[in-house]
Amino acid sequence: MSNVRYRYRSSAWKQEWQDLIRGACGGFLFGIPLLYTMEVWWIGSSVTPTAMILALITGFVVAFLLNRTAGFRKTQDIRAIDAVMDSVEALAIGIICSTITLILLREITPQVPLHEALGKILFEGVPFTIGVALSTQLLSGNRTDEAEESQTNESRPKNDEINATIADIGATLIGAIIIAFNIAPTDEVAMLAASVTGGWLLALMLASLMTSYLIVFESDFSDQRKRMQQRGIFQRPLSETIACYLVSLLAAAFMLLFFQRLSFSDPWTMWLHYSILLGFPATVGGAAGRLAV
Repeated sequence: MSNVRYRYRSSAWKQEWQDLIRGACGGFLFGIPLLYTMEVWWIGSSVTPTAMILALITGFVVAFLLNRTAGFRKTQDIRAIDAVMDSVEALAIGIICSTITLILLREITPQVPLHEALGKILFEGVPFTIGVALSTQLLSGNRTDEAEESQTNESRPKNDEINATIADIGATLIGAIIIAFNIAPTDEVAMLAASVTGGWLLALMLASLMTSYLIVFESDFSDQRKRMQQRGIFQRPLSETIACYLVSLLAAAFMLLFFQRLSFSDPWTMWLHYSILLGFPATVGGAAGRLAV
């Protein structure tokens, strides 16, 4: 009896963890473009306490309406009280994710006044919250049953490893371009590069790798089990995450070059700073692209 209870609790905690990760990943997919928008930083810096409260209420109401139909938990039976609790949780996830990202981007530092930091967090947290509530719908699809997966894996020719790798690279590039293309020509990357230096760049790289890994391998989006069984040259969680991050960095550098935010005469340190900064949203998009194939 105790073993059954332990397995039940373990399964419940695992499901809760996957729900939280799925929600956070949806928040990044939906909210990260606004994190690279200076107008939102400025609005957050000058809002009044009344506007902050209205932002919280707006985020909660929108999340509640979405949780009644979608939500970040994989359940079809959603009562009003459950939607309220999930909306509070979605708002908390959105605020936490936006706070961490703003700190990594050095838009929130110990020198920033408290009311300015709160304004930025709340106005960036609302789109994150919407993404959390939409997370299950953002990357939905049909699961492949075990028998079909087994049959598919057994019948694959050896050259499918190369085809799968090419498909991953293509999906990563497409996803990276979709998310980061609108950010590349703006002044935000240059502004952030002036403050995000040294150890913060390394932290941003680690955050990019972790976010990519969580989206693809831990969020329990549809077809994730099939994803784990897919063959390819880099088809292991760690090697795939690193390889696709490098692809995202190259895509970011190319987009910056295309929009003339970088030139071949610029120092390599400038290329590195700019590419890592734009590589964060590009990596998020690349991870979403890999799930879509």
